[in-house]
Amino acid sequence: MNARNMEVVLAALLVRADEVVSVPQLSYEVWGEHPPKRYLAAIHVYISQLRKLLSREDVPGNPIVTRSPGYMLQLGEDRLDAKEFQRLMREGRQAARASRPEQAAAHFETALDLWRGPALGDLRAGPILDGFGGWIEEARLECVGMHVEAGLTLGRHQELVGQLYSLTSEHPLHEGFRRQLMIALYRSERQADALRVYGSTRRTLNTELGIEPGRALQDVHRAILLSDRSLDLATAA
Repeated sequence: MNARNMEVVLAALLVRADEVVSVPQLSYEVWGEHPPKRYLAAIHVYISQLRKLLSREDVPGNPIVTRSPGYMLQLGEDRLDAKEFQRLMREGRQAARASRPEQAAAHFETALDLWRGPALGDLRAGPILDGFGGWIEEARLECVGMHVEAGLTLGRHQELVGQLYSLTSEHPLHEGFRRQLMIALYRSERQADALRVYGSTRRTLNTELGIEPGRALQDVHRAILLSDRSLDLATAA
């Protein structure tokens, strides 16, 4: 019994929870373009073992059911962190659009607290898991950005500076984090540091990609040079 292959099958069913995943799709996740001759039997064994692992005496039936042309994992009343994360992000966006930054920040923070490391760990396979891994990581970064934005609106610029320096170091080409860092520094009466961030960003983008900073970053740079009141907390809030 290959434990990693079982993990791949389970992960694929979880990623597509409440949807049918065909046997060929499961096979591709596990073996790619070169499945073994008896891949159908192997998939059947993995599903059988997973059903034993997931069976519960207090719950009738099994969450993994057979549905042509493959299998489906039914969540029922159980919750999946990824789906809970999406729900919290939606509620956070709604609160932000309704000008309720404190509520938005709370939703985003709760969503981010669900993360305990990289999605799926080091488990990568075919298009289902790879696609999910890439998508959920982008969603996490979006959530981080919205959480920071809510914090800036609430006047937490000074406490956000350290986090934003860390984020720009981890994601040097992410202009959104750079823009937020510049605003946080400017509001913390560190105008020179904010301008240095712009200069560093411009050099990085030129060196790595041969491009200039985007319009949003240029606008913040120009506003800092002019001490534009649009950057002030009272106006932004």
